[in-house]
Amino acid sequence: MKTTATHDLVKDSYADMLKDAQEKQSCCTSSPAARLAGYENTEKHGEAAGASFGCGNPLAFAGVEPGDTVLDLGSGAGLDLLLAAERTGPTGQVIGVDMTDEMIAAAQQNAARAGFDNIDVRRGLIEDLPVEDASVDWVISNCVINLSPDKPAVFAELARVMKPGGQFSISDIVVQDLPDWIRDSAAAWSACVAGAISEQDYLQGLRDAGLTEVEVTDRIVYEPSQLRAILCEDIPGLDLEPAMIDALLEEHAGKVWSARFS
Repeated sequence: MKTTATHDLVKDSYADMLKDAQEKQSCCTSSPAARLAGYENTEKHGEAAGASFGCGNPLAFAGVEPGDTVLDLGSGAGLDLLLAAERTGPTGQVIGVDMTDEMIAAAQQNAARAGFDNIDVRRGLIEDLPVEDASVDWVISNCVINLSPDKPAVFAELARVMKPGGQFSISDIVVQDLPDWIRDSAAAWSACVAGAISEQDYLQGLRDAGLTEVEVTDRIVYEPSQLRAILCEDIPGLDLEPAMIDALLEEHAGKVWSARFS
């Protein structure tokens, strides 16, 4: 698995975030991230929910049926894998792909703890999926593709692995515009900000990959308080003055949101 500097940065950051979440979360509480993202009643999947770093719930309106094969791009600690396995039932298959060893181990442990034996977590890049052509009924992803340095490759891989008539449901961060100094911030990549593209570019990228029937089915626009948390807590090392934070919030309020593409 050949990675870029951006991949390595994100991989290390998410390994640290997982360790921090495991130390802070009990097995009986769902994470603020999971609640903000629109998940409900995740208590039974406490450890997976406690290490959820998503920005939406891609399965909220997905029509996953018993017996389906579901692929999760950037499966993390496995919350969406567990939710998908509940929908596919024992006759279906759920595949997770992640590049972070610590996340893969956590997902495997969470799947075993939940009693699912039809979850297969694979090590790999979402730009080069270890998945056969035309083998998947549903592709899901939760706030991961924005982290990729080569989004056209991800979109092409998504199209490659889907069966004829297959479907996808992707939740991701999109931004209307950002200052160059945030775009150039290494830490901001891991915070799902610097690598995010516009909603229009996201749609066009999917269409260029041959996924012509695509639309945005849901949006969660971030409030100023949520943007403040991203700037102050999720992007270490920026060390912004309060006046600069206020100016950024005023300029970019309403221009950063989570969108669901399907």
